[in-house]
Amino acid sequence: MYLRTPICVALAAAAALTACRGSFRVNRYPTREGLYQAAMEQYTRHKWANAITAFEKLTNDLSARDTLLPRAYWYLAGAHEHQDEHLLAAQSYTRLYESFPDDTLADDAALEAARSYRRLWRKPALDATYGETALATYNTLLGLYPNTDHADAAKREIADLEQWFATKNYLTGVYYFRRKAYDSAILYFKYVMERWPHVPRARDALLRLAEAYQAIRYREDLAETCVKLRETYPGDRDVLRTCGAQRTADTTATAPRPVPRGG
Repeated sequence: MYLRTPICVALAAAAALTACRGSFRVNRYPTREGLYQAAMEQYTRHKWANAITAFEKLTNDLSARDTLLPRAYWYLAGAHEHQDEHLLAAQSYTRLYESFPDDTLADDAALEAARSYRRLWRKPALDATYGETALATYNTLLGLYPNTDHADAAKREIADLEQWFATKNYLTGVYYFRRKAYDSAILYFKYVMERWPHVPRARDALLRLAEAYQAIRYREDLAETCVKLRETYPGDRDVLRTCGAQRTADTTATAPRPVPRGG
């Protein structure tokens, strides 16, 4: 009986893998037009790795004045994105709009670069560096191309990012609050309200701020916070539970004194 050794099996597997990868070779296309067409064919067939190989060579070989270069950056970025290589995608999109700011794809590339950076920030509690880069890229899009068709989408996505920034700081405040480090918690809750007052998370920060003031018996600060809560979120059940019903003014204190009758 013939037994395959582990080495033979490994060599066979390696040979099969090499054959699969070797089916597409960029050196088979000596002209830029031929390689571009081959790259597009691989892209449309969803052969992302092959497309990346071809478009990378094009971005390295094409001259800065070649009209195919911005398209090569665009499809290279798209192929990276399909491979979940968001950072490489963002870098390729960025090279497109920075190198060719007047190209018809430039504003599209700026939007997609921001989205690629945004995908790298996976949860609000994690490091927000890529979220900050995404925000800066959205603002670059709006600054460079104020009339872009993507303005509304960019503003909506900026609002989503701001909610995440607020949530990150809010969660830090909650962390301190639960450990009864109220002064630190108050700083974070106030920062959320001051920096992102219009996002949904601002309501939660304001409620937790009131609870922190209650815990340390800062009555004046609590009263001011509850006034703001009632004004901003009238009829909110959580506000009612935290602050109670709004107190009415003491009418007897302000009632006009009766004029004494002469006699």
